[in-house]
Amino acid sequence: MTRQYVVGELSLILGELQAVATEVADVRDVARLRLEVETTSPAALAPMAARAVALTEGVCWSCLARGETEGFVRGAVICAELWEFGICAGLLGEDPAGA
Repeated sequence: MTRQYVVGELSLILGELQAVATEVADVRDVARLRLEVETTSPAALAPMAARAVALTEGVCWSCLARGETEGFVRGAVICAELWEFGICAGLLGEDPAGA
């Protein structure tokens, strides 16, 4: 994978997450991380991928707490996509606890 592809794909996944998030703070945090991903050196993406996973989990929990089943399911699918992409791109380790 080229570095620009990795940046673009991570940004795209964060855009999907931004569309799912309904809490103002979550939307803001995802938008901020997406901008960082798009403007930071591709070599610095690993910690951002880990932050993206944490943000995705937070969005899922927010949806679940409000009873938004559809948002939770969409967030879980995005989290799985993000996790798989992060591992394939070498940004995340195999152990979820050590992301």
